Amino acid sequence: MADQPTPEATTEKNPPGEAVSQKPSSGGVFSRRRLLGTAGATGLALGAAGGAAGYAAAPAADKAAPLTSLGTDTVMFHGKHQPGITTALQARGHLVAFDLAAGAGRKEAAALLRRWSTTAQRLMAGEAAAQDDTDVARDAGPSSLTVTFGFGNSFFARTGLEKQRPVALDPLPDFSSDHLDKARSNGDLWVQIGADDALVAFHALRTLQKDAGSAARVRWQMNGFNRSPGATTQPMTARNLMGQIDGTRNPKPSESDFDRRIFVPAAGDPAWMANGSYAVVRRIRMLLDDWEKLSVKAQEDVVGRKKSTGAPLTGGTETTAMNLDKTDADGNLVVPLNAHARITRPDQNGGAAMLRRPFSFHDGFDTDGVPDAGLLFVCWQADPLRGFVPVQRKLDRGDALSTFIRHEASGLFAVPGGAAEGEYVGQRLLEG
Repeated sequence: MADQPTPEATTEKNPPGEAVSQKPSSGGVFSRRRLLGTAGATGLALGAAGGAAGYAAAPAADKAAPLTSLGTDTVMFHGKHQPGITTALQARGHLVAFDLAAGAGRKEAAALLRRWSTTAQRLMAGEAAAQDDTDVARDAGPSSLTVTFGFGNSFFARTGLEKQRPVALDPLPDFSSDHLDKARSNGDLWVQIGADDALVAFHALRTLQKDAGSAARVRWQMNGFNRSPGATTQPMTARNLMGQIDGTRNPKPSESDFDRRIFVPAAGDPAWMANGSYAVVRRIRMLLDDWEKLSVKAQEDVVGRKKSTGAPLTGGTETTAMNLDKTDADGNLVVPLNAHARITRPDQNGGAAMLRRPFSFHDGFDTDGVPDAGLLFVCWQADPLRGFVPVQRKLDRGDALSTFIRHEASGLFAVPGGAAEGEYVGQRLLEG
């Protein structure tokens, strides 16, 4: 949960507060009481004759104006980079890891990635799956669907491609704050799905799981969500389940060194990772009962930023640079030494930076009513040994926020560059 913003949509889908109004053709406006009274008088007849009249009065479906353009938004599958990395945050997400089946190797993996890429391309364009489509998303458009594929450390031994395994994919070190469930960590293959419609996202998840067939089985799967596009009056950095504006210093594509920090260079090593990136995935449970017992002032001291605006405690707006040396009237640092925002600043970590693109999660309550909720942390970088690892080590040594969170699952995946027209994702690795 580093102090960097998550990608957000830069335009609003609908004008704030706009409502659909329906005016009667004559006789003024019906009051709710009058309408209910009429319904009571006509009884069941309204369900038949009245219903038919309602349909007759409604405009033809092919002439109806769409309520929003949200469903028509499309993200391209083919490109220099895979989708779902710099794409604006989506309202719904699924993270799923697969293990290759016993006896499956390089040939089966190549066939699987070919199937998956074909399916992803079709679904992202708003088309039905090539075969046995479930019709779950029949009435929806693409809804900014993205599908992203990656390879775990174990994939390379399973496919006889050990010599092609990147050094950057070496296992992450152990951290003292970890409470990792191995069954929900790592995996041979990783898929990230995001969309602005829950049914579209589920449709993609189910279709890809069926596409795996006998070649691979699900190892773990997690569901997440974000604020819906257009839910705020203006574009805003997302809030997490602690109520904090989560991330204000994400690297931006407009910055001159963005590609160098986030993507493997075109001449990088190994060659098949050109224009790719590395994803660190962490299931971070938030201990919300403990957190919510703190006063707002105490929460702000833990984070180092105002809860209401995201501005640093030293003043200004969300994007104002934090004055780490500023003290109060008693000579105490305004931003405590162990504040999360202080520890995670890139200039306090040798310039280490990562592009955070998380989802919140809530998986119910335990027997004591404690919420199983938190953050599906996903961060992208050209090299995790220079991005995630040094920042997490520093957090591990004294982050005030660590008292209120618990890292419960972890994974590291090599995500190759985007597939060109006529290619499938990972083709340069599997057929190189």
